[in-house]
Amino acid sequence: METKIIGAFEEIDFPQFGIKSIIAKIDSGAYSGALHATNVREEQTADGTVLKFSPFDYPDIEITETDYEIAHVKSSNGKSEKRYFITTTILLVGQTYDIVLSLADRSNMKWPVLIGRRFLSKHSLILDVNKTSTNIIRKVKSKQVLKAYENRDFI
Repeated sequence: METKIIGAFEEIDFPQFGIKSIIAKIDSGAYSGALHATNVREEQTADGTVLKFSPFDYPDIEITETDYEIAHVKSSNGKSEKRYFITTTILLVGQTYDIVLSLADRSNMKWPVLIGRRFLSKHSLILDVNKTSTNIIRKVKSKQVLKAYENRDFI
């Protein structure tokens, strides 16, 4: 597998959710990845239990997953909490990857998506904090990303 170098912030798409151009923070200090989601709940259906959630707190999008895991995770603030983990695909630097992400309320965090070292290692990706594209740096510095996220203008 060819090694690719990515920056500390990368623009990603979530094809299965129909969501494009989300800025993710690449964090080699974090083990796993996290996706901002709200209204996360398990529901009983005729076919069994399913997981439902709204990615990025966008109420018009509700995702239903049948294949998910539950685990207790120690977050950055040191508290242990129950989290749901899903497998989805992302488009990152022109390539589609499978990724496992926990669903978490990241409304108090700067970045709606965090990608950790487990993903980097699995896909032979190397983090170079100097590589982040000029376009993404401009968005980050101008806070366009944060404004778009707060206003839900990213879809």
